[in-house]
Amino acid sequence: MSKLLENVVGELSKLPGVGRRTALRLALHLLKQEVADVDLFAGAIYQFRRDICWCRQCRNLSDEELCPICTDPKRDRTTICVVEQVGDLISIENTRQYNGLYHVLGGVISPIQGISPSDLHVDLLLDNVTRLGVKEVILALGTTIEGETTSYYLTKKLQPLGVTVSVISRGIGFGDELEYADELTITHALKNRQALSK
Repeated sequence: MSKLLENVVGELSKLPGVGRRTALRLALHLLKQEVADVDLFAGAIYQFRRDICWCRQCRNLSDEELCPICTDPKRDRTTICVVEQVGDLISIENTRQYNGLYHVLGGVISPIQGISPSDLHVDLLLDNVTRLGVKEVILALGTTIEGETTSYYLTKKLQPLGVTVSVISRGIGFGDELEYADELTITHALKNRQALSK
């Protein structure tokens, strides 16, 4: 195999979910493209990695010091939704059901992985809650032990500030079979049950 092709396959296969076969298909696809198109592709990746930054208010990815969500005057500034990663923020935004602000933790408390509360920008969250006059903080974290631990820790930090702390509803997913759900999921589903309208 060509050393140049091998180098590209090696780099592409470092991407999550991309094995060597997929990397080879991608590399061969790039060969079929115009050189100018490949230059644009490579340039976009280079500029993204070099110029992207973290929003100083919410830790979202941004092209500027503040992200478009934090600068949007139409957003509800009395609510902050706390998420683990930027991908979670994007998923919530794609629903178009939430119009408040965010705080991206960048992880969850995990002693095994060496992630402590100080790694999660909790002080920034508390400062934003106070400074912006936030009334509700929605914890939209995973249902793992680490996610639950982080939610508990944040609740203890937020309660003295007099804000409402809520969590997203958890339970049986739409279309899921009850017999395949684990006990924790069923427990959350029962606790978060809602009355059907008459």
